[in-house]
Amino acid sequence: MTDTIPLALTSDEIEMLVDALEADMEGYVEAAKEARGNNNREDVQTFTEAATRIQTLLSKLQDLVEE
Repeated sequence: MTDTIPLALTSDEIEMLVDALEADMEGYVEAAKEARGNNNREDVQTFTEAATRIQTLLSKLQDLVEE
């Protein structure tokens, strides 16, 4: 595990990060689907792991956004 870094963000900044990460995650999900269609298991694993890590971070950030 890496070291944690204290960081203060506004709600707007967190929402911007959430939006950017959602778009990034969608790209990885699509890339995994394409790799699956090309029978490229290594890329499927890589892209799926990236999407999963982004989803984990998104969940943490979304918990901080005021509804």
